[in-house]
Amino acid sequence: MIRDKDKFFLEVYQIVDFLILGLAFLLAYYSKIALVPDIVRGLDTEQHYTLVFLLTCISCQFNLRFAETYPPYKHKQFRYIIVQVLQAIFFGVLLAVVLLYITHIAAVSRLLMALFAVFAVILLTMVKGGMYYYLNKKHTRTYNVQNILIIGSRERSLDIIDAIMKSPGSEYRIIGCLETVENERRVGKEIYESVKIIGTLDLFNKILLEESVDEIIFALPLRNIKDIHNYIYFAEEMGIKIRVMPDFQIQKIKFYPKRATVYIDHFLGLPTLAVSSSTTNELGIFVKSIIDYGGAAVGMVVLAPVLLVIAILVKTTSRGPVFFLQERCGLNGRRFFVRKFRTMYDHAEDERKELEKDNEMDGPVFKIKDDPRITSVGHFLRKSSLDELPQLINVLRGEMSLVGPRPPIPDEVEKYQLWQRRRLSMKPGITCIWQVSGRNKTSFEEWMNMDLEYIDNWSLLLDYKLLLLTVKEVLVGGGH
Repeated sequence: MIRDKDKFFLEVYQIVDFLILGLAFLLAYYSKIALVPDIVRGLDTEQHYTLVFLLTCISCQFNLRFAETYPPYKHKQFRYIIVQVLQAIFFGVLLAVVLLYITHIAAVSRLLMALFAVFAVILLTMVKGGMYYYLNKKHTRTYNVQNILIIGSRERSLDIIDAIMKSPGSEYRIIGCLETVENERRVGKEIYESVKIIGTLDLFNKILLEESVDEIIFALPLRNIKDIHNYIYFAEEMGIKIRVMPDFQIQKIKFYPKRATVYIDHFLGLPTLAVSSSTTNELGIFVKSIIDYGGAAVGMVVLAPVLLVIAILVKTTSRGPVFFLQERCGLNGRRFFVRKFRTMYDHAEDERKELEKDNEMDGPVFKIKDDPRITSVGHFLRKSSLDELPQLINVLRGEMSLVGPRPPIPDEVEKYQLWQRRRLSMKPGITCIWQVSGRNKTSFEEWMNMDLEYIDNWSLLLDYKLLLLTVKEVLVGGGH
């Protein structure tokens, strides 16, 4: 399967722009019929406005593409994008008028076309402004940057490093390069601007366990790496994506993936052989992201009165802050602070060690059914799962998803077995299979298997089902 992510997203942006242009035309059409002053109100009923609509939107769409109004925006000023939108719409409308004249549809209202241009510029500026802000904000957050570890430091490595560094709007950060043990003398050498050889392959496992690595790129002949299959198996077990630069040698290393998908993928214009244990459904993940941001935003607005009431109850019934912030591990081990309504007395974490003997969960997880540190309001919030609502903020920040494996505490992750770390290969969520399947009635290993089952069988339909089951769980008070 050959895929080009850049082309895919370009097609998505173009579809969105076409829908915006269509909305602008409809607004102009109905404004001309009903909203403008009587003296200029109305349209010639003999005209075929469906054809006018198509010719106008298509010509403007063509000019938007030609004017390069699409991401990446990293090295552009927003005023430049506005100018490009204005030029694209002006020449698009002009081209549409010419096409309408050629097709003998000459009596189209000039005010209709002017209204269309105004609405199109306003709507496109709003949408592209939001996208510009989001993408540039995203680049300033290390949480949203893809961390890459490169194996090798010669010609192939320099090719991929050069492609990453020169890619405008690139969301990748190179951790460094690892060399073979035979080339240990090269460790510490800078091979590209700010890119160094940080060690040899002896450090491979250690780096994957201690750093947030999203992708590994093997940029040297695989036959030059002793026991190469061990490295690939280790990364696969953790759910970290693997790329192999040509020539493709994977058939020679006796690597047979347990669960990963192997496919040809274009990476910044360069063909690579990719090995991924997570979903390869990029359209689905893109839609999931839209649902996350949209759902969290709507949830924050709709639930604002509930959030306010809970905040007041928490603040007035016990001393301490309204929110409890706790460091958790997210996608591929990224650290962030999860937000919850405080359900325990202030400084309750200091008493945890004294209560560990009463832990009711096996594995590296701490849970007590009748935890003495929980406040009276906290009992209700936990039972109803309402204490989790502030995590909608984490979703809006891009740290979490509505549905996904729960984010663990760093101390717990350090005690994970290798196969259990693969649950970090997908963005954590507010709810998942474990939340609707008995929670603390399940063992730690069953919990881990549930999360891996979610990752291996992920689909938008599964997310939808889990969200419905979560709502049911909240209504019946099945939390703990």
